Amino acid sequence: MTHRVAVIGGGSSGLACIKCCLDEGLEPVCFESSDDIGGLWRFKENPEPDRASIYHSLIINTSKERMCFSDFPIPAHFPNFMHNSLIMDYFRMYADHFQLTKHIRFNTKVLQVKQRSDFSHSGQWDVETEDKDGKKDKHIFDAVLICIGHHCHPNMPLHDFPGINTFTGRYFHSRDYKTPEEWRNKKAIVVGIGNSGGDIAVELSRVTKQVYLSTRRGAWIKYRMSVRGFPLDMLTSRVQSSLLQLLPFGLQCSMAENQMNQRIDHSLYNLKPKHRFFNQHPTVNDELPNRILSGTVMVKPNIRRFQGSSVEFDDGSVVEDIDLVVFATGYKFSFPFLTSQVVSVSENKASLYKYVFPPELDRPTLAIIGLVQPLGSTIPVSEMQARWATRVFKGCVKLPSVSAMLKDIQYKKETMAKRYVTSQRHTIQVDYVAYMDEIAELVGVKPALSRLLLTDPRLGLNVMFGPTTPCQYRLRGPGKWAGARQAILTQWERVAKPMQTRICDEPKAQRSFKWPLILSVTALALAVYVKRKSFPSCIILIFIFNWTMY
Repeated sequence: MTHRVAVIGGGSSGLACIKCCLDEGLEPVCFESSDDIGGLWRFKENPEPDRASIYHSLIINTSKERMCFSDFPIPAHFPNFMHNSLIMDYFRMYADHFQLTKHIRFNTKVLQVKQRSDFSHSGQWDVETEDKDGKKDKHIFDAVLICIGHHCHPNMPLHDFPGINTFTGRYFHSRDYKTPEEWRNKKAIVVGIGNSGGDIAVELSRVTKQVYLSTRRGAWIKYRMSVRGFPLDMLTSRVQSSLLQLLPFGLQCSMAENQMNQRIDHSLYNLKPKHRFFNQHPTVNDELPNRILSGTVMVKPNIRRFQGSSVEFDDGSVVEDIDLVVFATGYKFSFPFLTSQVVSVSENKASLYKYVFPPELDRPTLAIIGLVQPLGSTIPVSEMQARWATRVFKGCVKLPSVSAMLKDIQYKKETMAKRYVTSQRHTIQVDYVAYMDEIAELVGVKPALSRLLLTDPRLGLNVMFGPTTPCQYRLRGPGKWAGARQAILTQWERVAKPMQTRICDEPKAQRSFKWPLILSVTALALAVYVKRKSFPSCIILIFIFNWTMY
């Protein structure tokens, strides 16, 4: 009998879930409350209630080779960092190629998801929905995949800003910001220096009289672009990541901070936080330093109080005649259609096995997909979670005991708490490669490096020393894709393609892996020796820097 699976949400995670259900012979029915796919990435001038919403100029922070679905590379001519409209074009290509749209019921809101009376035996769920005309329906499903994301409910901590009720200008959450034109020649404050706060401050500074960027803790500013103009995230390999893990945490941070300070001195620019680089999700912004250098953005501490149109900061400085305040203060997530007995959320914390499965259900037939904040793109992470969840639903993969799952949850909470600054932003943080490998191993699709090096050395070297792109997880196991090898071997061609828009007379330089390979293998051998002898591992620093600079 074919299992029916409810997929709640038609964004990137929902599309991946539909595709994974079909791959496993399951029958997906996707409920999407709006009239189109895309979720977070679909721009709308007027935000819809309880839905993610973005600003018109938003460009993704992850390069196309690192953010794509693992068996559907983004077209070569697309830019490496895509505008939200191009991401939507890619989603439509993906949906059309795999014929996913016919499984989506648009304009249908999920009101309730609850266990059936015989759940302990059947594992089935009652799902109540409502269409745009107000008609309600009830459905029975064998499993449920929840894909609503974590950018739906704005966090507006107005109680932390005394006098806000006296403010004579306008204020709103970054979710409601769309374009800068109406604020020409005005004065604005942006509260928060995350990715949205940095982007909005930069964009407003092009038209306003002055922008003040208010931050409690400061931030380390990371760039999309690295040496020689390559996308920074394409220069991170498995070998480099493994070598870094051998170093003391403080040394890892010092290396990263030194690299960031080579571009801008964070102390000079009044950006340097008290926390170390890997204690917080970094802010990606190529333009913010230029705007600070030009004076159009001024970095300020936290706001102490509002009074009319004036704002006082914690350092005692006061600015007058403020017209706009944008609160880029993050989001809260929740699952209003679920009872707390299924998934309980408190202060952006949910107890989920590997951020996916509620551990204490009698039957593992409900999974949360995409409830993570990776140091990388969420799209391939959600796809990997969906591949795992559908295999569990099908009975091909078993979950461990409840006690083992709870132990794993507690370990991850403690690990994240030790590493990251206490914040709602860091409750669902994961490291991209480590987490992808962890789930991939459960599915049976983690790249077999030693075997690859023996049977296909060219591919093996690309997987080890090249960028950790999603196609690596389609080389073997369930869902193996015949085009994965070629996609990996041609990924640098797709990086170069969108920039080759004029003919250069100079001969093209050939990218060589010779020296990075020699240095990395030497470093790996040395790392093994150092770890065995328990000597300080600082000596590895030289080799990692050589590989990074390449």
